[in-house]
Amino acid sequence: MSFSAILWDFGGVLTSSPFDAFNRYEAERGITNDFIRSVNAVNHQDNAWARFESSRIDADEFDRQFLAETTAAGHPIPGRDVMGLLGGDVRPRMVEVLRRCKQDYQVACLTNNANAGSGSGMSANARQASDVAAVMTLFDLVIESSKEGIRKPDPAIYAMACERLNVDAARIVYLDDLGINLKPARAMGMTTIKVLNEAQAINDLADVLAIEFA
Repeated sequence: MSFSAILWDFGGVLTSSPFDAFNRYEAERGITNDFIRSVNAVNHQDNAWARFESSRIDADEFDRQFLAETTAAGHPIPGRDVMGLLGGDVRPRMVEVLRRCKQDYQVACLTNNANAGSGSGMSANARQASDVAAVMTLFDLVIESSKEGIRKPDPAIYAMACERLNVDAARIVYLDDLGINLKPARAMGMTTIKVLNEAQAINDLADVLAIEFA
């Protein structure tokens, strides 16, 4: 297969996963492991998280709606608490792989994020914001759910990426840490890689592209 573009999710792919921060938060408060993820999975196209990432509600309303959802599920958590857990640390080796891919392929970012009032919604502090901003300059194209008003796994956002890249889906490799986000891309014809950890993702991408990363 001849590929023309590499499409990257951001959080959990180019940065450490926010799910790790969710689990630490849960452990510190005696909340069931993966509780936050389980709440986000309910009505995933129209829950508080989905509305926030597609800019249908603002940060204050997300704070209230997420608190209501988690309270109903058994563990009250303000949305503001979760917003503070979203920023992960940039993975330097993955960024170097991105730089290497940029030499031969179009590289694009397709991310669900939220407008939390500052930056791109992918950073928890100034250092992370600076690191994220530096990585974002490497992409030929960036598509953010908070700016487009639609989010993964809506097929329309993948079609948008293909159109803006001017590349057929069959010539795109897509990396994401969530299977639910990979499924529509795969159905469109993209070659998909589920990111479980940094080393696995790099090895799988090397195999797909038939190249070696130092």
